[in-house]
Amino acid sequence: EEVERPPIWVMRQAGRYLPEYHEEKGENDFFKCCRTPEIASNLTLQPIMHFKGLIDCAIIFSDILVIPQALGMMVEMVDKQGPRFPEPLKNPSDGQYIQVMHKSVDVQKELDYVYKAITMTKEKLKGEVPLFGFCGAPWTLLCYMVEGGGSKMFIEVKTWIYKYPSESKALLQKIAEVCVEYLALQVQAGADIVQVFDSWAGELSPSSFNQFSLPYLRHISRELPPRLKDLKLEPVPMVVFAKGAWYALDTLCDSGYDVVGLDWLYDPAEAVRIANGRVTLQGNADPGILYGSRESITTLVEEMVLGFGGGKKGWIVNLGHGITPKVEPEDLEFFFKEIRRVTGTTSKESSKCIVS
Repeated sequence: EEVERPPIWVMRQAGRYLPEYHEEKGENDFFKCCRTPEIASNLTLQPIMHFKGLIDCAIIFSDILVIPQALGMMVEMVDKQGPRFPEPLKNPSDGQYIQVMHKSVDVQKELDYVYKAITMTKEKLKGEVPLFGFCGAPWTLLCYMVEGGGSKMFIEVKTWIYKYPSESKALLQKIAEVCVEYLALQVQAGADIVQVFDSWAGELSPSSFNQFSLPYLRHISRELPPRLKDLKLEPVPMVVFAKGAWYALDTLCDSGYDVVGLDWLYDPAEAVRIANGRVTLQGNADPGILYGSRESITTLVEEMVLGFGGGKKGWIVNLGHGITPKVEPEDLEFFFKEIRRVTGTTSKESSKCIVS
C-alpha cells in the first residue's frame, strides 16, 4: 500500500541515550525495570513523547533474554558489560541442559509481567501509534545460553552445533516453541506487530544458517498464525531481523514473514531488487551515522531514500541495528526530520505503520 511517507521507528528507541530514561530507571537494575510493568510501560512511551509526532511505532521495553530466564536460567545485566549467564550450558550431559529440555514452561505465568506492560502501554497510547512486541530468535538465544554472554569468537556455541548438532537442534526447537507462545500472548495482551531478533545470525555460514537458524525462524512464522487463531485473535504482521545474514535475504523473503529487517551492510537498491515486492523492507541506516555531522546524516538519508525507491511503498525506516551509547537525542531527531524532508512531507501526523 502506498503511503504519504514511510513509517519510522528505531531499534532500542527506548533506552539510556534519553536523559529521562535514567530518571525513570532510578536505582533499579535493568531486569527489575523489565519485570515492573509500570516502569517498562513508562520507558516504552518515552521516545514517543520525546520525539512527539516523529515516531510511528512503539516497541515494548523488555529484553530478548527473558526467554532463557523463563527456561530456568539465571541472567544478570552487568553495568557497562551487558548480559551475563553465571552458569551457561556446558554440554548436553550438563545437568542444566537436561533440566531446560525437560522443563514444562508456563509461558503465561513466567512472562506475565511483559503482557501486563503491553496492556498498560496499549491503554496509554490510546491508538496514537501501533505497539511492537518481540522475542529473540532461537539461534541468538542459544548463543547467549551457551556463551554466557556476548562473544567475539563464539567458540562455545560453534562447539555445540558442530560437535552436538542433534542436541543443539533439540534445544533450538524447544526455544522456538516457547517463542511462538510468547509472541501469541503478547498479541493477546495488545501488541499490534511482532519482531523476531536474530542478532547473531551473521556468525553462521550460509550452510549453517540453513541448519541452525532458518528452520526455527520458519517454525515461528508458520506456527504463530494458527496459535493466534486458537486464541480467537486475528493475525498480525511479523518482522524478522537476521543481522549479518546478508547472504540469506532472498531466502528470508520467502520465510513466512511480512517484513524483513536489514542491517547497514545491505545496499538498499540491491535489497529492493532481491525482495522484488515479496515483503516490506525495514532499515537500514548505520547507527554510527548518529555520531557524525548533520551533513553526513543528510547524505545518508538522501542515499537511503533513493535506494528504497523514494519511500512511499514497501519500506519502514529504521537503523540497521539498535541505537548505540552516547548518541545525542538531538541528532536522532534531526535524522527523523531529514527523512520527512527528503521523502517530501513535513506532516506531523503519524504515518500508518502498515504492511501490505
